[in-house]
Amino acid sequence: MSPSLNRKAVMKLRVRSELVYRFDPPTDAIFQIHAAHWPGQRILEETLVLTPAVPFREDDAADFGARPLRARLSGEVTVLYEALVDNGQLAGLPPGAIQQDWTDLPADVLTYLWPSRYCPSDQFGRFVEREFGTLSGGARVLAIVAWIAENVDYRFGVSDSETTAARTFIDRAGVCRDFTHLGITLCRAAGIPARAVSAYADQLTPPDFHAVFEVWLSDGWWLIDPTGLAPIPGLVRIASGRDAADIAFLSTQGTCEMIRQAITVEAV
Repeated sequence: MSPSLNRKAVMKLRVRSELVYRFDPPTDAIFQIHAAHWPGQRILEETLVLTPAVPFREDDAADFGARPLRARLSGEVTVLYEALVDNGQLAGLPPGAIQQDWTDLPADVLTYLWPSRYCPSDQFGRFVEREFGTLSGGARVLAIVAWIAENVDYRFGVSDSETTAARTFIDRAGVCRDFTHLGITLCRAAGIPARAVSAYADQLTPPDFHAVFEVWLSDGWWLIDPTGLAPIPGLVRIASGRDAADIAFLSTQGTCEMIRQAITVEAV
């Protein structure tokens, strides 16, 4: 699959995540916190430290460039990741980006046309046609993002880990993952491939892992932040997938307790 060519000058970002969790009883855990191996995103330096030191497995260059870290953890564990990343300078989606016929899409893009766990796009076809039916391509996606900005409030405590885009459409409030799920859902309902992306984000307040999405137009992926909280050039890709289920920064087989967590991103 070719990467999107929406790039300008070079931009370097220093990212850092410190995750302190208690795993009791011991459980298997998967972290997705590494900067991805992705065309145009170069990792200049990085370090990873687990305290206490435990055996782990890092799956380099997995799907979409993600690099999951797997380990069996017990008690209080600190995972510290730091990296200096050159991600070029990503540009925003132009209104003239072209929506391709399904027959012309790459085979591995097709899965991002269909409904997924948190993105029931098959329920929104009539709404999308009525609201955005006169537009296509980049103009249609930008109109969808503008509609979300006008009709959905960014608010903590309204949603939880089970909230779908259909619920957000009703509640008209949520956080970044909810904005992203709704954007993905409406784009897929419009026949545009869309997928979730987890990222480090410069200028995000408060600092945290950020959920955005990307659409396939004009033979490439274009990043979109439906919350408008982080500039596109300041995003460092971690993982991508159908929805939040594929891009979670921490997944465990058993229970765990967050002790503290700190994310920082600094433009260099």
